[in-house]
Amino acid sequence: MAKTYGAKYLRKMKKTHKIWLPDMLHYHNELLQAAFLGCGYQLKILPEAGRVSDYSQPYISGDYCFPIFCILGQLLAFLESGDCDVDRTAFMEPQTGGACRAGNYYNSIIESLKKAGYSQIPVISLNAFGEEKHPGFSITPRLLFGAVAAVCYGDLLMTLLQQVRPYELTKGQAESCRQKWMRILSDDIRRGKSISGRKRRERYQEIIEDFKGIPTQKKELKKVGIAGEVYMKFSPVGNEHLEDYLQGEGCDYRMGGFVNYAIYIVDSELGKMRLRGDPKWQQEVCVRVLCYLKRIQGDLNNALSGKNFRADADFESLKEKASEIIDCSCNEGDGWVIAGEAADLIQQGYDHILILHPFGCLVSHVCIRGIIKKLRARFPGVNIQAIEYDYDSSKTLRESRILLGLSDFK
Repeated sequence: MAKTYGAKYLRKMKKTHKIWLPDMLHYHNELLQAAFLGCGYQLKILPEAGRVSDYSQPYISGDYCFPIFCILGQLLAFLESGDCDVDRTAFMEPQTGGACRAGNYYNSIIESLKKAGYSQIPVISLNAFGEEKHPGFSITPRLLFGAVAAVCYGDLLMTLLQQVRPYELTKGQAESCRQKWMRILSDDIRRGKSISGRKRRERYQEIIEDFKGIPTQKKELKKVGIAGEVYMKFSPVGNEHLEDYLQGEGCDYRMGGFVNYAIYIVDSELGKMRLRGDPKWQQEVCVRVLCYLKRIQGDLNNALSGKNFRADADFESLKEKASEIIDCSCNEGDGWVIAGEAADLIQQGYDHILILHPFGCLVSHVCIRGIIKKLRARFPGVNIQAIEYDYDSSKTLRESRILLGLSDFK
């Protein structure tokens, strides 16, 4: 068994401990909770607090990238609120690996909890590579397929909501529809239902037809595409509720789903395995996972095809779009996928692009700053702006950058 630092999550803790997850995939959280609950784990999402970075700054270096200030700060704010039993609390940190500072989050969180007096709290690494194992936690087939279903349904509900809500006749109807399906699907996933490929495809059709039935009106709105580092893009804690702000500005906005990012992680790992000369059987397993993920993405895109809704570009198309901007060997952090997402959104008609990145993320600085000039050259007339998030910058400054991105100035 791989060495585990800090307190261990033991088998008996499955009944006694709640596992708290940072709010990273806002549209998928409830469905992921259902997948874990169906396997006996009490997964919860950390509540929001005020300036969460204030809680984490005493424990980690200012050289770290912004997401860890949010993730650790959200956890420490919750522990210090008195709303939990710290002796029955565990924390889960999703990890994708890679040569960036995020690869150190796991150990940094453990050390920070020790310094803060919470060394009894187990920190579970959620990863697909068998690292940092705990005796009481394992990814079983049911948990895996439940989580896959949660991600697929979350992506579908997100893209439908973002395309219907700006044009709905009755304000709130699209969100109500999403919430209805979140309840239905959460119950399904918790009971192990609607997670097979056939059942998912059937549910996709029901969900799409429900959203199609929402009365809408045609109107001219500013079309804004959101791309960028995965945490900043999906987490309202990280992007300071950017979606609420864009709704207030009357925008038709859209972001790509999480499925493409998941495929990107596996595809990048396969490339590294080949470069390292890893055993053929390990590479074959990775190839099969990659084919499976591409197949479930195909199911999602086929469900949306011909239904007056836009789907994300499939992975190979996304990679092709990105290759015209940046070399696809750039696969650390979010690497080339940001260029692919930006190009895909532009080609779908979004002529204002906000690329979100955290301060201190060297990969984002190189990739995002490096691609903007080429994106602007390839897509003249499109307003493309990088929006940087930092614990030490003012909300007014950031909103001024966003407004610049929404302007007609190219």
